[in-house]
Amino acid sequence: MKTNWKKYVTSGLMLGTAVLLTACGGGNSSDKQEDANASSNEEPKVEGNVKLWVDRDFLPAYKEIIADFEKEYPDVKVELTEGTSTDAQKDVSKDPKAAADVFMMPHDQLGQMAEAGLIYPNTKYADDVKENNVESAIEGASWKGELYGYPYGVESQFLYYNKSKLSEDDVKTWESLTSKGKLGANFGEAGANYVFAPLFMSNGLHLYGENGEDSKGTDFNTEPGIQVMQWIADQKNNPGVVQSNAETLASLQSGKIDAFLSGPWSKNDVIKAIGDDMAVAAYPTVDFGNGPVQQKAFMGVRLFAVNQQTEAPLAAMALADYISNESSQLTVFESNGIVPSNKAAQESDAVKADAVSTAVVEMTQPTHTVVMPKIPEIVSFWPAMDAVINDTYKGKIKPADFQSKLDKLINDVGTPAE
Repeated sequence: MKTNWKKYVTSGLMLGTAVLLTACGGGNSSDKQEDANASSNEEPKVEGNVKLWVDRDFLPAYKEIIADFEKEYPDVKVELTEGTSTDAQKDVSKDPKAAADVFMMPHDQLGQMAEAGLIYPNTKYADDVKENNVESAIEGASWKGELYGYPYGVESQFLYYNKSKLSEDDVKTWESLTSKGKLGANFGEAGANYVFAPLFMSNGLHLYGENGEDSKGTDFNTEPGIQVMQWIADQKNNPGVVQSNAETLASLQSGKIDAFLSGPWSKNDVIKAIGDDMAVAAYPTVDFGNGPVQQKAFMGVRLFAVNQQTEAPLAAMALADYISNESSQLTVFESNGIVPSNKAAQESDAVKADAVSTAVVEMTQPTHTVVMPKIPEIVSFWPAMDAVINDTYKGKIKPADFQSKLDKLINDVGTPAE
């Protein structure tokens, strides 16, 4: 089943051409597009040669998808090559003209790339992308109110547990989880920031404002933030919490711990560790002193983006749209286990039949996750947050100093890194 791409072409091209020229803000690509569409009475033709970067593990799936795309767009030739999505910003900015026309990227690099003028706004297909993908994915694909990316998947952490030790009811609250079993959790080493910074948002606070784009919008240095600091400090004396990082899977296998927080990437390793005893669930609720609230996680959005310097913008946008449509997302789900961002794909029997995917879909609801901010200042946040969580858990930051440490954190994270 394919997304109705022809509808995009026929309904969007005439408008899309005008929008495209405006959105690109001038430059060579716009000139080329204008030349190609010299006659306003002619429908722009989707044609050209485009290069696509995907991660190595995705090459087989996209080879199949591209073959279908080229049947639909016989005047477009796609060169499929290996890229590194986590280095998209670095690789594209190094030489934009030599970079791929369309490439994979994590959403948290979107703000920096948009500010640097490295990527095209997604104007031509924006309405359909917004309609067909979940709200949080659209938030991750947008910057300052404008859609740039083409979402093809969502990610979040959730709870893995040994169902021979814990029941579904046991894992619904942090209190019951850690009183009836042992939770392996990393509060004391690098990486605690990614897992436990969202505790502050769980208690009603904000990281870089409501939309994650306000450099002065972090409000952790308030009373709810103090409550979170005390809660983190208390976990050091919680007998149901075992400091655990690199040794987590070994501890799960040996029975030292019964549960831990991670994402879909751990699925196969957990099966190797405890086999059919593996079960998954959304994060539990936590209580900072005001009653139970949902513990939240960061959410990531997998995107395709179009290079601002592409020589064939219509072909590049058509490709980005096609390889992120419902059918393509399901192909990548089946081959690589990436949970779709497309609403219809999330409702498919294949996705619903997979427990891990079901947990991710539940966790990526706004009630359970916060879209990871993509503001450039986020690079200053990670080391500062790690230090605060690590030292609070270890008792190096005393309750009397919680306020001053949070005040310093706010000052540190609002300043872009050099």
